[in-house]
Amino acid sequence: MPSQTPAAVTPWWARAVRPARPPLPVALMVRAAVGMAVPLTAGLLAHRLDLGVFAGLGAMHATMNDRVEPARLRSARIATAVFASALGMLIGTALQQAHAGAAVLGVSLTLTAFASGALSATGPRGSAAGMLLLVSAALGSGMPLPHPWWAAAPMMLAGAAFVVLLGLPGGAHNRPASDPRNRALAAVYEALGRTLADLGTPRGAASRQVLTARLNLLQDLLPGHGGSRTARTARIRRMYEAALAATEAATGLLWAWRPVPPEVAEVSNLLAAAVRRGGGEVVVPDWRPDTPARQALDVALRAAAGTVAGRPTPPGTAPAPPPDPWRLRVRLLSRGSVRYGLRVALCIAAGSAVTANYPLSKSYWVPMTIAFVLKPDLGSVFLRAVSRAVGTVLGVVVTAALLSLTTEEWALTAMAAVCVALLPYATAAHYGLNTVVMTPMALILLQMGGQSSAAEFWPRVLDTVLASAIVLLFGYLLWPERPRHRIEPRLVDAATALRAYLDAVTLTEGTAARGGNAQVWLRRTAYRSLADARREVQQGLTEPPPTGRLAEQWLPATAALERLGGAVAAFAAQIRYGGRVPDPAETGRVRRALDELTAAAREHRPPTRPAARPTAPHDPARSALGRAADELESLLRPESAPRPEQQR
Repeated sequence: MPSQTPAAVTPWWARAVRPARPPLPVALMVRAAVGMAVPLTAGLLAHRLDLGVFAGLGAMHATMNDRVEPARLRSARIATAVFASALGMLIGTALQQAHAGAAVLGVSLTLTAFASGALSATGPRGSAAGMLLLVSAALGSGMPLPHPWWAAAPMMLAGAAFVVLLGLPGGAHNRPASDPRNRALAAVYEALGRTLADLGTPRGAASRQVLTARLNLLQDLLPGHGGSRTARTARIRRMYEAALAATEAATGLLWAWRPVPPEVAEVSNLLAAAVRRGGGEVVVPDWRPDTPARQALDVALRAAAGTVAGRPTPPGTAPAPPPDPWRLRVRLLSRGSVRYGLRVALCIAAGSAVTANYPLSKSYWVPMTIAFVLKPDLGSVFLRAVSRAVGTVLGVVVTAALLSLTTEEWALTAMAAVCVALLPYATAAHYGLNTVVMTPMALILLQMGGQSSAAEFWPRVLDTVLASAIVLLFGYLLWPERPRHRIEPRLVDAATALRAYLDAVTLTEGTAARGGNAQVWLRRTAYRSLADARREVQQGLTEPPPTGRLAEQWLPATAALERLGGAVAAFAAQIRYGGRVPDPAETGRVRRALDELTAAAREHRPPTRPAARPTAPHDPARSALGRAADELESLLRPESAPRPEQQR
């Protein structure tokens, strides 16, 4: 009987509260602190703290969308989010200025919520913009208005523009070591080195997942069709393509449990150091690879070393760039966008009905919380709702403790700067920690705006719990959005992408050249789809049953698909360097297994048993696809069916 996986024995609540341990983003934290402190200080010096608070709010929204990336991507990301935020603020302040009644305000916020939800479903940039559109509309409808009232939105734009200017490259940023793409490429080579060092060990799968995440990040930083094509960008792209070829070879070795000598694994770390320096020679040792997969790695590392040194060494990958990561994933009025827009609108309508019938001191806090919790790309809605409530309680405790020491405006400015500086790290670590940091920051801004006192902070806990309960009821339990609509479509996409990769590897002789040229990009697409599927499964594991149970049932299939990607990469090396000819029977077995897994996902039938994980090196004399077919058939067969090896 196969042993349980660690995910199956870890309680869902333990996975839910476990924070990540991201690296400390020092540059982002310093930028965030300065971006908040300067507008508030300017407002104090000019005796217009009302305008300074709105400029600080714009700086905070810019910080929430700030990343270490090229100026072109960074400016576009922040601009899209903050323009939506300013538009929402204009809507909210106009409603307040017009003294809109509860009914008009509720209808207006509900319509804004529909637009927010529809926009949020279009992709990462749309998600940030949609959330801030609704958040700012809610804030503008209740915060004290500046003089003149319409100045709130322009001041938010001014605060955000200051944050953008803080991150623009200066003379020192022109060095390769300061280019975010160079740093991301070096991180890819470092992750590749760790993966090579972990070959043949149980740590290999986790190392490969880190490598995939870093490749995804680098892919997002590179321009797509029509993007900027400077000499540096072209060189980084060539090095990226060389890294893809080396990653494909390493994936095949990982699947085969085939280690490499330590000096070979160290080559990737030397490549990372050379990338940070802006180039240089890296010597690949003569280690005489003895299997097709090892020979593929040797060829790929030598091509990567030549590319890093500046020599035009073709890595054998397709020249087409990756897709633009910010393109709309679905059209604004597609079924998916309308569905999510209605989901958000329903929650806001329920929140508006509650706030209209029950006296709340700050009624805008309820729709604002709903907007934060329902952001579609932040993970489990259940986990966010609970984390938001708990985090707000802790945040209010922190705020009350701080304000018991002093309410002097200069001290509050320093507190707000410290809170916003912690935001980049807290956001990456855990949603609950993000709330613990954001709550004091928001309450301190309200205190500086003259709207709240320490005694009024505790009702925010009631507002947050009420909003979280509305989301759990109307946006989670009653809404017809089940985990199968999140997890299983991702698995279908991953299986489809893997099949395309398999088809390219096993093409007939007449089209082998064309297929080989596209293989690496198809594997990249497949592993990006697999990363999305694993992320959905991991998010599901943090929820109580039935969601957590369904995620546990699909976790073995996700792992099996990831191993299949490695098997296809190993088989590609067997064809290229071992002279193996694809066997139509073996290829057909894998295709049938993929079709069966795809059908099971579409019909909501998770596998009932895990696949057998390899524990010994693969025999290079045997086809890699043959063992992959055994694994998939073991995963999909009924409990009473004999094992594949018993059938033969």
